[in-house]
Amino acid sequence: MAAKQWPARWHAVIDQLQVVEDSEAAERLLHALAAPVAPTVLGFVNAHAMNLIVRDDAYGEALLGADVLLRDGSGMAMLYRQLGLAPGLNMNGTDFIPRLVHAYAGRRVAFWGTRQPYLGQAVQCCVATYGVTPVSVHDGFADVSTYLHLATEHRPDLILLGMGMPKQEAVAAALKGTGLVCTIVCGGAVLDFMGGKVHRAPAWVRRLGAEWLYRLLCEPRRLFMRYVVGNPLFLLRARRFARAGRALHPGG
Repeated sequence: MAAKQWPARWHAVIDQLQVVEDSEAAERLLHALAAPVAPTVLGFVNAHAMNLIVRDDAYGEALLGADVLLRDGSGMAMLYRQLGLAPGLNMNGTDFIPRLVHAYAGRRVAFWGTRQPYLGQAVQCCVATYGVTPVSVHDGFADVSTYLHLATEHRPDLILLGMGMPKQEAVAAALKGTGLVCTIVCGGAVLDFMGGKVHRAPAWVRRLGAEWLYRLLCEPRRLFMRYVVGNPLFLLRARRFARAGRALHPGG
């Protein structure tokens, strides 16, 4: 996809995003994801994801191949409001995914992502806290074929991917193609959080929508491009995107 075509991809993502209006809607979604009847990919869309689809065609296709896409972060809420849309609840994966894992208590879960010792610590946390049964544990640095083999061999009910964008979306798309009836979660850094490698911001910082700043202060070298460069770039694109939409629909 040429860079000049990015607004079309943004439109496609906005159209596919599922806005969760309240806690009752979140519970209904949770129950549906805990009882899949087909391969079901859950993805999260934040400002970083929107920046990635501008330049990464394959990532954009994989992201749009998800069955459920949820809005994640204050940047996406700003975009929604600029478009005159209600953003709904902030469905960030760091909060929602543990609830989903809990819904799989007693069932078979695969944990693929990050590296040791954090991966093992995340698995131990999930077993102790949520009562799941780990059937496959692997770091997030193998090729796609490795995860396809593990899925076929172990047939988990839930697959939790903690590989980061864009790899986890590509792996999820390939896993969906196997036809295995399970829920596949693109979890980003969730295994790092569960395993103690990364710590959550204080609750008051999260309420202000500034957890990204806390993470930047904790990991400035790794997250500099994503936040210091990426966030202003996203906001510029969001303004341009919203203005173009108002020009096309001046009465909306």
